[in-house]
Amino acid sequence: MRRPVALRLYAALATTALAAATGVVLSIPEASAATGGVTGYATQNGGTTGGAGGQTVRATTGTAIHTALCNRASSSTPIIIQVEGTINHGNTTKVSGASCNTAADVIELKQISNVTIIGVGGGAMFDQLGIHIRDASNIIIQNVTVRNVKKSGSPLSNGGDAIGMESTVRNVWVDHVTLEASGGESEGFDGLFDMKNNTQYVTLSYSILRNSGRGGLVGSSESDLSNGFITYHHNLYENIDSRTPLLRGGVAHIYNNHYVSLHESGINSRAGARAKVDNNYFRNSKDVLGTFYTDQAGYWQASGNILDNVTWSSRGSDTNPAGPGMPSNTTVSIPYPYTLDGASCVPSVVSQTAGANKGLQVSNGNCVPQTPTTTAPTTAAPNPTTPAPTQPSGTNLSIGAGADGSSKASGTSYGNVLDGNMGTYWSPSGSTGSISVKWGSATTVSRINIREASGATGAIGSWRVVNHDTGAVLASGSGAGVISFARTSLKKVTFEITSSSATPRVAEFETYAG
Repeated sequence: MRRPVALRLYAALATTALAAATGVVLSIPEASAATGGVTGYATQNGGTTGGAGGQTVRATTGTAIHTALCNRASSSTPIIIQVEGTINHGNTTKVSGASCNTAADVIELKQISNVTIIGVGGGAMFDQLGIHIRDASNIIIQNVTVRNVKKSGSPLSNGGDAIGMESTVRNVWVDHVTLEASGGESEGFDGLFDMKNNTQYVTLSYSILRNSGRGGLVGSSESDLSNGFITYHHNLYENIDSRTPLLRGGVAHIYNNHYVSLHESGINSRAGARAKVDNNYFRNSKDVLGTFYTDQAGYWQASGNILDNVTWSSRGSDTNPAGPGMPSNTTVSIPYPYTLDGASCVPSVVSQTAGANKGLQVSNGNCVPQTPTTTAPTTAAPNPTTPAPTQPSGTNLSIGAGADGSSKASGTSYGNVLDGNMGTYWSPSGSTGSISVKWGSATTVSRINIREASGATGAIGSWRVVNHDTGAVLASGSGAGVISFARTSLKKVTFEITSSSATPRVAEFETYAG
């Protein structure tokens, strides 16, 4: 018989106290904090800025939030709404206007864009009142608490979701929030952080999700596969039955989260979903990664995670746990830069930074594991003590190969990077872009040489080298020149320029077996 979530929390706390009394096996280094900005997939697809540059309005009721939205010149006029106090059913009414579409029983962000909602002063508490994002884009929610939103019983709000997104939602950053319930579905609650029906480019960071049957989902059914590109990092999931998250299709990046007392399952990748799971800390939990409750497989790339008292179910027709070793069964390429804290640092850094009313503090990257716990990285760089040669030895495998790319500026050609002529070059149509070398059959490559044309030396800033066959990142860094990585057999290798100081000009893209 399943115990209520609130009762299981007491059991989890008792387990923690017992561990403290009997001694801790894994040392937890102290962490340090700083302040930061938008991260993860919310930085992609044009980025997420919320109401930046718009009017700042103060609100102490739900009605005032709706009024601020409705008083804008248009549904896309930027606005920052500072919220203080308790927002509940008693002070939240429907407000009408040409720039809004609100409702009385929920904070409704519907058919709008360019909005920031941020808790200030003594804090913002959304009590039994959910936040609903629908047909909306470029939304930021920071420093608020949402609790006890119900889908059954009374009062009802947002289908029982603390924060829910659906129907063509793009670019949402939810940061430093606390989302909590007082039980599971039988107590009237649903998900804490749900996304469905074409929701993409979302980041959940430095937040607390606790005391609920369901953490959150991406996709409402096995046929709702239009969602994805979600980042979860530096969050605390505590006393949750399952869905931390549940992924149906799409791609998710899940790193540096602290999971405590997951009772039934954790990260549930299914229906073709792909999850990159890096440097998380799982404690006192069950089935923290895998495909569960379905025979439609999902996939994961896992590295650097710590499993502290984690148990696993046996494999069955609808159960495919990743444990006990959590080997990867796919590769996932991440398009944005990020810095990993060591997994053994995660409990400390998350406890200092995650949740509302923590001063929007983030990790400053100075927390170093006392004992290395991560696996070898999937990208390799040259030994920093051994300078890379200025010109690789051996045969340039690019000669006679093919080339293509993301774009090309007028008067340039992809093939110019393969002709052995430093007087010709390829340029992207903008300041960033990608150029690829390809072969008709698998070719082993371990080193490339990016040679800039005369007059453009030093223009290339940050870059990634990608195995185009699999999407795996082989190396990343900045500045052109010789780039080494682990020997890889592939048909196509891509050099992605992600920043530049001037228009890049790649004269030659040389490849070598090493």
